[in-house]
Amino acid sequence: MVVDVIIPVYRPEREKLTKLIDWLNKQTVKPSHVFFMQTLVEEKEDEEVLQMLQKAENVEIVPIEKKDFDHGGTRNKGAALSKADYMLFMTQDAVPVDAYLIENLVQAMEEEEAATAYGRQLPDDTVGVIEHYTREFNYPAKSYVKSQKDLETMGIKTYFCSNVCAMYRKDVYEKMGGFVLHTIFNEDMIFAGKAVMEDDYAIAYVADAKVIHSHNYNCTQQFKRNFDLAVSQADHPEVFGGIRSESEGIRLVKQTAHYLSEQHKPWLIPGMFVKSGFKYMGYRMGKAYHMLPQWLVMKCTMNREYWLEKKEGGDRR
Repeated sequence: MVVDVIIPVYRPEREKLTKLIDWLNKQTVKPSHVFFMQTLVEEKEDEEVLQMLQKAENVEIVPIEKKDFDHGGTRNKGAALSKADYMLFMTQDAVPVDAYLIENLVQAMEEEEAATAYGRQLPDDTVGVIEHYTREFNYPAKSYVKSQKDLETMGIKTYFCSNVCAMYRKDVYEKMGGFVLHTIFNEDMIFAGKAVMEDDYAIAYVADAKVIHSHNYNCTQQFKRNFDLAVSQADHPEVFGGIRSESEGIRLVKQTAHYLSEQHKPWLIPGMFVKSGFKYMGYRMGKAYHMLPQWLVMKCTMNREYWLEKKEGGDRR
């Protein structure tokens, strides 16, 4: 059993990257290779990051021109270099909690025979109570396995998978043609959705495989992220068409309000509703992005480069 780790890198936060590399070096199951897909920015900064990356054991650093970065395509380039049985994709800001991350993911892959297994994301110390609860909602303390039979009860969450920390079986990855190219993001859920629907594979959530990863998004950032999320869904009706999505968001809002009441912090509920409204507006507009003028799309998105490339390539759906 051989494992490789693949991590895209672009202007990383130095402290988090240092911790990530330290924990990769301490894993009980050592990766055969750690492929850092480094998007180049400018010479001095690139050299500083390069020196940090070289501290990882069994490291191979692959330079990527900024114009060539693609969420799916860049990860596919890393996968093409791997000869491993399993590939662990991570992001540069995901910090393992302990030395058993890879071991726990491998164990789940072998026991469940899943196409992919993703880890639990815990909040860091800088986030508020609402983000803490959101992480608990999306990444609970109990592991589970999802498949086609869960679509009726779980809806879109059946497809949920995050390349913040997700392991893939190399043979299944190759059979399915890897990650989709030229998507705004969400390449992980698109892969998982096709694995479930087209080939009846299972997706494993591994609560014991833990990383620290969270965001402190404001209302505008939440709007833009959910706009881009909905764009990815609108562009892939073969995966997301006809499946329940909004109901999961409504359930999160209701449960968060209940949690805040239980914690005797009801004054946080109005702000939570406001932020949820921004999420919903972004999502609805993203679903209908093809009806919006280009200037408005550029105001709504977190990923301006994606739309500029689409415009240059004439791919404006």
